[in-house]
Amino acid sequence: MKMIRLFCIALLLIPFASIQAATPAVTATMEETMAFLATKPNQDVQKNGIGIFVYDGVNSLDAIGPYKVFKSAGMKTFLIASAKGTIKTNDGLVINVDKSIDEVDVLDILVVPGGTTETIALTKNQTVIDWIRKIDETSVYTTSVCTGSWVLGAADLLKGKKATSNWYRAKEVLTTFGAKYQKKRWVQDGKYWTSAGVTAGTDMALAIVLDLYGKDYALGIMQDLEYAPAPPVSLSKIAPKTKAIMEYMYDYYLLNSVQNLKVAP
Repeated sequence: MKMIRLFCIALLLIPFASIQAATPAVTATMEETMAFLATKPNQDVQKNGIGIFVYDGVNSLDAIGPYKVFKSAGMKTFLIASAKGTIKTNDGLVINVDKSIDEVDVLDILVVPGGTTETIALTKNQTVIDWIRKIDETSVYTTSVCTGSWVLGAADLLKGKKATSNWYRAKEVLTTFGAKYQKKRWVQDGKYWTSAGVTAGTDMALAIVLDLYGKDYALGIMQDLEYAPAPPVSLSKIAPKTKAIMEYMYDYYLLNSVQNLKVAP
């Protein structure tokens, strides 16, 4: 696992004396450390791995947040696109993707990140929808971040399922796909995991690590990432006018398209 490799490298670089000098109040042995890093998941999600489907216009953090969590947990994780090559996120980040959907027939976990207009276009991309349906037939978990749930909905995978999504018209859109909207950061219903917008994808990924590896290991990954969000202000304090402005802005660009979302053939 990646964590084990990094740990071994660190042992070579740091003199033993400095390790002794920095001994914390609670200590761990080498055997305990290696056993912790070798923790196995309670389901086999390392055979085919975790594929994160990316595309032009994807929200960068929707994809990179879960990617970082899963890689830090030592899980086999990679990006997949419709075709090999580069994709550009909606904030201009260029990412090289070396796996295409033509090469991947099975995954243990599928992650579909969100975006805006390009994500809406994906709901009508029959090739991608058919590929997602095929992957879902044998996946341990099928998941989405943010408006990625629109794509799962278009694939008819969320019908009758509890789910969440990006805040923008979330209940309206998910109801269109027959899902039961839950106003939560992330939701699990059977094999399906969905998260709210953007940053919530990181929370969902950590919840999946917790589900597979247990509390101690999940907390170890959180320590590794120093994950303890402390925003300068609480979103619950948003002024009604500010929220209305955000909704108006999204409606201006997306309302007509969102109202035409539907399950693909």
